[in-house]
Amino acid sequence: MASLPKTSLQILPNLVTGGVERGTVDVAQALVRAGWRALVASAGGPMVRELERAGAEHITLPLATKNPWAMRANVARLSEVIRAQNVSIVHGRSRAPAWSAREAAAKTGVPFVTTFHAIYGAGPFGLKKLYNRVMTEGELVIAISNFTRDHILSAYAVPAERIRVIHRGVDVQFLNPTTVTPTRLIQLTSKWRLPVTAPVIMLPGRLTSWKGHDVLIDALAELKHRGGGTLDIRCLMVGQDQGRSRYRASIENYATTRGVEGNVQVIDDCGDLAAAYMATDVVVSASTRPEAFGRVVAEGQAMGRPVVAPAHGAAPEIIVPGVTGWLFTPSDPVSLADALTRAINLSKDERARIADIAIKRVRELFNKTDMCAKTVAVYDEVLARRAPRS
Repeated sequence: MASLPKTSLQILPNLVTGGVERGTVDVAQALVRAGWRALVASAGGPMVRELERAGAEHITLPLATKNPWAMRANVARLSEVIRAQNVSIVHGRSRAPAWSAREAAAKTGVPFVTTFHAIYGAGPFGLKKLYNRVMTEGELVIAISNFTRDHILSAYAVPAERIRVIHRGVDVQFLNPTTVTPTRLIQLTSKWRLPVTAPVIMLPGRLTSWKGHDVLIDALAELKHRGGGTLDIRCLMVGQDQGRSRYRASIENYATTRGVEGNVQVIDDCGDLAAAYMATDVVVSASTRPEAFGRVVAEGQAMGRPVVAPAHGAAPEIIVPGVTGWLFTPSDPVSLADALTRAINLSKDERARIADIAIKRVRELFNKTDMCAKTVAVYDEVLARRAPRS
């Protein structure tokens, strides 16, 4: 009689957009290819379709809630799913649903692992650390960078032997400069009306204040001042506002206040991210908070673009300063302006050399295939610990 396949259950609030969601779908796809049943529980969203195309199964539950009574009800719902679907391992990927998932896993005797995806704020007097701590309570805890591991060790005193560092991985098949056709590039540059000769810089990411849009606008104003009142640069700020229309308006208003409104273009519709990177001369990350990984930094390098990023969080793990990009002092527009100047003024040969090194490095260290394989290996390690010894 054939044995049943191992079954994973990943749990997160929803499947709308973002790095957590992207990693969930990528791992589910890898699990299916490895012969597992891959289940994902969330409140749903546009990425459910992609998940199901990969051969995984989605279970719709109200897991986006932070209401304590609803979270308690989710314990019973998840316990029922775990028993009915013969789940082998539960993987918590976000704090609120992880509280329900941890208790459901304990009630059903199924191992529980977590991924620590962000450097969560501690809140007033450190009170939120109690809420955050659930992300450290897996049998094994996946940290998405060495910076994240060090944060877990220092802030939560988790034993080092329970932490596994698995850097986030980008899709180097999709983010591949050789696959972007001239037609795609022409279509995108025409749609966005990009200049033929002026340098193009791009800050991709959700339109939220800590992504540093204002810092970049201040850096552009500094460059304009250095140019005697002239600035021949197009700056693309590409990302969904996710209902934050007032924040988008504030970006545009601030650009006007700083006198660079003619240089800044906010774009919320990017159907071809690879072509967008190819249309860009410099990719910018300007986050004012240290990022646990910084997907944009890796994606830009995967496309052979020089990347400028703040010297905090995991960015120094991804960028080799002066070799694949530049680091600047966090939240310092003058330092950012200096880094942009160096990147924009690269010669053709220097740009080609940076592209070659950056692409090779991302494919070796930060690729999706390795990330998924290492995650599956963590699952197998946890299950092996639970296996009865003969």
